[in-house]
Amino acid sequence: MWSRRVTLPKPVAFWILAGVFLMVFFASAAASPLYDVYQQRFHFSAATLTAVFAVYVLVLLVTLLFFGSVSDYLGRLPVIAAALVFSVAGCVVFLDAHGTGALFAARSLQGIASGLATGPTGAALIDLQPPGSHRAPLVTSVFSSLGLALGGLVTSVLVQYAAAPTHLVWWVLLGVFVAGVAAVPFIPEPGIRRPGVLASLRPRVVVPRPARRTFFAAVPCIVTGWALGGLYLSLGPSLAAEVTGSANLVWGGLVIFLLCGVGAAAALLLRDINPRTIMLTGCLFLLAGMAMTFGATAASTAPVFFVGSGIAGVGFGLAFLGSFRVVTALAEPGERAGLVTAIYVVGYLAFSIPALIAGVATTAYGLHSTALVYAAALAVLAAAAIGLLLAQGGGSSRGRLRRSAGSRAKSAAGA
Repeated sequence: MWSRRVTLPKPVAFWILAGVFLMVFFASAAASPLYDVYQQRFHFSAATLTAVFAVYVLVLLVTLLFFGSVSDYLGRLPVIAAALVFSVAGCVVFLDAHGTGALFAARSLQGIASGLATGPTGAALIDLQPPGSHRAPLVTSVFSSLGLALGGLVTSVLVQYAAAPTHLVWWVLLGVFVAGVAAVPFIPEPGIRRPGVLASLRPRVVVPRPARRTFFAAVPCIVTGWALGGLYLSLGPSLAAEVTGSANLVWGGLVIFLLCGVGAAAALLLRDINPRTIMLTGCLFLLAGMAMTFGATAASTAPVFFVGSGIAGVGFGLAFLGSFRVVTALAEPGERAGLVTAIYVVGYLAFSIPALIAGVATTAYGLHSTALVYAAALAVLAAAAIGLLLAQGGGSSRGRLRRSAGSRAKSAAGA
C-alpha cells in the first residue's frame, strides 16, 4: 500500500511530520489553561485536576511500552496515521464533554495518540533528515517544547477572549489532525517492514547496549526538566493566578509559554554546542530558575516568578536537547524508535508522577506550600545532575589522558 503511490520530496515530508509532531504536543498542552474552567464547571478538586493531567501521561506510557517499537517492524507511516486518528477522536470527546468522565476519556485518547506518534515520528525525522545532519534531534527537541508553549499560550488567549472557550481550540485542532490524516499517504515511508512485530508488542524499554551507559547518565538531567514541565502544565496556571492575584487566564498560558517557549528558543540558538555541554548548561539554568522561582513564590512576587520561569525554561530546553542528541547518536536505524521511546518513558514518568503527588499535596496542604517544596526538590535534583555530569566529565578526561599516555608508551616501545 505504502510503496505504490505518489510521494512528496523528502524535505517537504520532513517538515510535514515535524508539524504533526508539534501539533501533537500543542494538543497535549491545550487542556492546561482549560483546567480551571473545567474545575469551576464540573466542581472537582486539585487532586482530580492533576489526575486528569496524569491519566494522559499514564496512558501514553502504557502505549509507549507496548507499541513504542512497533514502527521498527510495520514502518513509520501506519503508526503515525493511527496516532492522528486517535488525536481526532480526542478532540471529538472534548467537544462533547459534560463531566469529569469525558475529560478522563479525552485525555486518555490523547495519551494513546501521543504514545503512538512520539517514537515513530521522532525516528522518521531522523530517517528523513539530510545525511550527516543533526536537524532531526534539534527539531524533535525544539518542536516538542514549542508545541507545549504555543498550546498553553494560544489556548489561554482563546479561552479568555474568544467565544466558546471550551470548544474553539478543539475545533481548530480537529481540522489540523484531519488534514494530517489526509497528508500521510503522500509521505515517503522512511522506515522498513520486517518480521517480529508480535514480539515487539511485549512491554519493554529498548536501550541498545552501546547506548546504555550514556542513557542512564542522562536520566537525572531528563527527569529534572520534565518534572518541572509536569508542574507547570498541571498546576502552573493555578500557581500563576495565586502569585499574580489575577483571574485572567492568560497569565497561566504565559507561564507555560515562558517555560516551554524560552526552552525551544534556547535549544535553537545553542544547537551547535557540544551536547554534553548543553546538558550541563541546561542543568545550571534549571537550578538558577528553581532558586528564583522558590523565592518569588515564597514572597508572592509576580515579576520575579515570571523571570525565574523563563530562566528555568532555558534549562528545560537545553537539558532535553543535550540528552536526546547524546543518546540517540548511539542507535542503529532499526533501533531508533525503541530508543526514542525509552527516552520518552523516562521523561513522561518524571512529567506525571511528581505532578500527581503535588496535586494530592495541594488538596491537603495548599498550593503555596506544595509549590515551595516542589521547587526545592527540583533544585536539589538539578544540583545532583550537575555533580554527576561534572564527575563524568572529569572521569572522561582522565580516561582520555590514560589512553593517550598508553599510546605514547606503546609508540616509544615500538621505537
